[in-house]
Amino acid sequence: MPKMKTKSGAKKRFRVRPGGTVKRGQAFKRHILTKKTTKNKRHLRGAVNVHETDLGHMKQMLPFAGL
Repeated sequence: MPKMKTKSGAKKRFRVRPGGTVKRGQAFKRHILTKKTTKNKRHLRGAVNVHETDLGHMKQMLPFAGL
């Protein structure tokens, strides 16, 4: 049997919180920030949870995360 491997891109982008939720960073905050409003950039601060409908994909990408 082949070994199960963690997706290396996923392990860099997601962290599993103790309650079982998955933390992710916000998209659209890397470049071309001059044309985005201050309000828009302010709402993109911080981390948010991965939606519960995507947790199945998280389990496949992070098999050893304990999801």
